Amino acid sequence: MSNEVMIVRIYIHETEHGRRTNLMDEIVSLLHDQQRVRGVTVFRGIVGFGASGAVHAADALRITVDLPLVIEFFDTPEVAEAAMELLNAIVPAGHMIYWNANCRTLT
Repeated sequence: MSNEVMIVRIYIHETEHGRRTNLMDEIVSLLHDQQRVRGVTVFRGIVGFGASGAVHAADALRITVDLPLVIEFFDTPEVAEAAMELLNAIVPAGHMIYWNANCRTLT
């Protein structure tokens, strides 16, 4: 069994909407229910900005919070590439990166 995996990272913010629900829920659902990838983690940032330059931050003075989210998943390159093909339809252009890695196997 090969230990090569592909890691994919998606950058969005928590108030982004997908087709039916919020974008994070749609991405996680697609990865869990349709693609059944080996692992997914969602990180919630405390501050971030993108191409627009608008800073999104968590602090006591803000009433509404729109924090950055990073969704990361991994699987074999074939499964990850298939998932990315489906995600291209819902993830904003330029917000998904990927790289190959090796996964330590149990002996």
